[in-house]
Amino acid sequence: MSNFNQDAQLLLQHVGGKENVAAVSHCLTRMRFVLKDPTLADKDEIEKIPSVKGSFVNAGQFQIIIGNEVSEFYKEFITLAGIDASSKEDAKVAAKANMNPIQRLVANLAEIFAPIIPALVIGGLILGFRNVLEGIAFFEGGQTITDVSVFWNGVNHFLWLPAEAIFHFLPVAICWSVTRKMGTTQVLGIILGITLVSPQLFNAWGVAGFLEGGGVLPVWDFGFFTIDMVGYQAQVIPAMLAAFALVYLERIFRKITPEYISMIVVPFMALVPAVILAHVVLGPFGWWVGAGLSNVVYAGLTSAFGWLFAAVFGFLYAPIVVTGLHHMTNAIDLQLMAEFGGTNLWPMIALSNIAQGSAVLGVIIAHRKNKDEQQVSIPACISAYLGVTEPAMFGINLKYLYPFICAIIGSAIAAVVSVGFNVMANSIGVGGLPGILSIQTAHIPMFAVAMGIAVIVPLALTLLVSTRKKAA
Repeated sequence: MSNFNQDAQLLLQHVGGKENVAAVSHCLTRMRFVLKDPTLADKDEIEKIPSVKGSFVNAGQFQIIIGNEVSEFYKEFITLAGIDASSKEDAKVAAKANMNPIQRLVANLAEIFAPIIPALVIGGLILGFRNVLEGIAFFEGGQTITDVSVFWNGVNHFLWLPAEAIFHFLPVAICWSVTRKMGTTQVLGIILGITLVSPQLFNAWGVAGFLEGGGVLPVWDFGFFTIDMVGYQAQVIPAMLAAFALVYLERIFRKITPEYISMIVVPFMALVPAVILAHVVLGPFGWWVGAGLSNVVYAGLTSAFGWLFAAVFGFLYAPIVVTGLHHMTNAIDLQLMAEFGGTNLWPMIALSNIAQGSAVLGVIIAHRKNKDEQQVSIPACISAYLGVTEPAMFGINLKYLYPFICAIIGSAIAAVVSVGFNVMANSIGVGGLPGILSIQTAHIPMFAVAMGIAVIVPLALTLLVSTRKKAA
């Protein structure tokens, strides 16, 4: 076990002392500081400390990369400083004091989607596996695995049960997550979400085809007006709008209702009006906004200038991740899936993950004698290839800068190829190299080509620049 006493003392000194630390926590490899005055932190001196592998600022937190022994370093630090241990949630709350209004908005959006991401990842893997079973012709005559095997056909049908629960009933998870984030009654959020996807309602996926075929939607008839009985399966924006309406109604009625009747009055006056608003105003409006947003993105990606949109997105996605704004793409992807049965945005995100990992791989090869750096670079490379790029970007690529630039160049080229051949993903959640499981069967070969570009270009450019820097 390492002795971190001296390094912890130096770190405490260079972050501005105990008085400047509002909160401190740690994750798998990093210390996360919320500093009262971030300008007091001496970044240059901190990065000279032997135990420190790098530092960066993100989401209002000053984060310092320690490596796999971060938990031991953290214990030494808080003991030396006489600071109480903080949870990640405490640190997040404190960090918001250092954010501007836009950063707070993005942070709140991220915290709404973060609890849902594990389900989306599982759903993406399931859809990817089903894609292999029923979409790829492995046998003569174009037969798939489900065509030749009763067992795997049964597995394929069974797996639609959790996949449907994740994607079709997504509004339930969104409404729950909003109420959880906003600190109101979570079960009301769950019930509100269910009212948006109830079996009583006409399934949103079939509305367009039903109306084109001359069908008439069922309605609730109140005599002098009617409401269409249409569900909001897989819809993101209607669910978020409805959930926030529920949250603010509950807060209003909790303030004005006497305590002795609040258990009856508050849930009723929050939930019932929220359900009415959801189906009369917010749902249709949210559907219109979501459809408009997804149509604009899809039209941009499939237009004659789609290559330009792809190049810009591929080049800028990683810088967007640095700012934390990338969480907003989740809503766009989910809307594209709801409107078009797939998303051409997600493949570019997976390619950006791969490009960042490949740039780190270039640094690993170029700096193969630097064993201390490899404690950060090797796990960061693996993490990026599996779809989580922050360790790669903040720990290595942005530290040297040129690998980051090489990565976003490779990402842009790969994105142009992906969009140029209209590569579509069935789902989101599976990024990096495993992202190929999410790709629609017909597009897997071209996505594999784009993956090759995302590996080779950043790796080659990083090695080239590194060699020239050494020669200079």
